[in-house]
Amino acid sequence: MTSAVDITVSREAGGWAEDAEWLAERAALAALGAAYDDEEGPAELSVVLADDALVHRLNREYRGKDKPTNVLSFALTEAEEPEVQDGMPVMLGDVILAYETVVREASEQRKNVKDHMTHLVMHGVLHLLGYDHETDDEAEEMEALETRLLASFGIADPYAANHQPPDR
Repeated sequence: MTSAVDITVSREAGGWAEDAEWLAERAALAALGAAYDDEEGPAELSVVLADDALVHRLNREYRGKDKPTNVLSFALTEAEEPEVQDGMPVMLGDVILAYETVVREASEQRKNVKDHMTHLVMHGVLHLLGYDHETDDEAEEMEALETRLLASFGIADPYAANHQPPDR
């Protein structure tokens, strides 16, 4: 587990559950604990619990996709090795979830909304840490890690029925 991590969770919109901030922080910590190297120093990231309107705007502006998506990850560094400055935290970036899309997908996939949200936060944080699913090998590695982390929370394999990464 990472020794000095600052995770800011903010509720910007949507009808998120009362414990959504706690769930998001727990999911982010699990992903960091499995994939972040403590030797890189302290880290910071934010999770934004938003709605479809905000995510739609961000997706259009930054990814050229004129629609909402379930989760967006904005890494603050594209470098393979983030620069660490004498005890300053590594700024990992932002993970932003769209409430209506998360709820709709959970219903369509017959998943618990909180479990789906937990998965998407983990997925987003792993993107901040350099994981991706552009190739089959990358997808297999990322999905295996997500599945293992989710199982530690008693959450079923999200890829068992629908073999597609969350943000495609």
